[in-house]
Amino acid sequence: MIKIDINKELHGSNGKMQLKVNLEINEGDFIALAGQSGSGKTTLLRILAGLESASGNLKINEESWLSETFSLPPQKRKIGFVFQDYALFPNMSVEENLLFVKKDKKLAQELLEITQLEALKERNPQSLSGGQKQRVSLCRAMMNQPKLLLLDEPLSALDPQMRNTLQNEILQLHKRFNTTTIMVSHEPSEIYKLASRVIVLKSGTVQSDGNPKDVLLKTSGSAKFSFEGELLDIVKVDVIHVAIVAIGQQLVEVVVSQDEAQSLTIGDTVSVSTKAFAPTIKKLT
Repeated sequence: MIKIDINKELHGSNGKMQLKVNLEINEGDFIALAGQSGSGKTTLLRILAGLESASGNLKINEESWLSETFSLPPQKRKIGFVFQDYALFPNMSVEENLLFVKKDKKLAQELLEITQLEALKERNPQSLSGGQKQRVSLCRAMMNQPKLLLLDEPLSALDPQMRNTLQNEILQLHKRFNTTTIMVSHEPSEIYKLASRVIVLKSGTVQSDGNPKDVLLKTSGSAKFSFEGELLDIVKVDVIHVAIVAIGQQLVEVVVSQDEAQSLTIGDTVSVSTKAFAPTIKKLT
């Protein structure tokens, strides 16, 4: 059981903000940490890792990592941390990067086999693709057999096919070692596929907490789907107005009324939803 009760003042683009999180996480859970940029997700991971200070308490299986008078140094916290960048030693081979953490060739071999890197173990990182480098980074994080694995958007720079492959391997490693995992992600499909629980932060506090289906499929009324995006433009075509909205990597056109067009401003964050296959659009407050 992980017990988190921390507080830290942050300085974001909108001024001061209190990161205030009180959670209990079961051993072996896979937690997805979601929310808009600047909501405190990465800072929370860094506090758990001991890389940033905070007030409050943090206990891992009744072992205190943080209290009002004590903070366990990062090197003594049994964690694995995988960042967006790979942070590998360029002058070491793939296998040497793993064995630098722990001299356990049997474990290193198992990890390399799970992630399909066994044939590349003598190669240096600079000769690998981005997906292969992230595999090495993931394996290295698992060499300590951590009590807590922290993943900060580790797949965000990869193409969709490679991202899907690594998602499967992360899930396989999680099941094999039963490691409590907390992953920051903005991708709903990734969260739904990997996580057993989703925690959404907004302005430093927990906005939603539940299983992926309940959190990710929330819609109002009889809406069949609802996506958030950025309003890029409103174009008048003959007598109708068409809103152009960026949702992820796609641009979507939605017909809006004249009143709706006048109430919207370019750059607004909007939700695009449908009821009985008739899309509607509204500004998010």
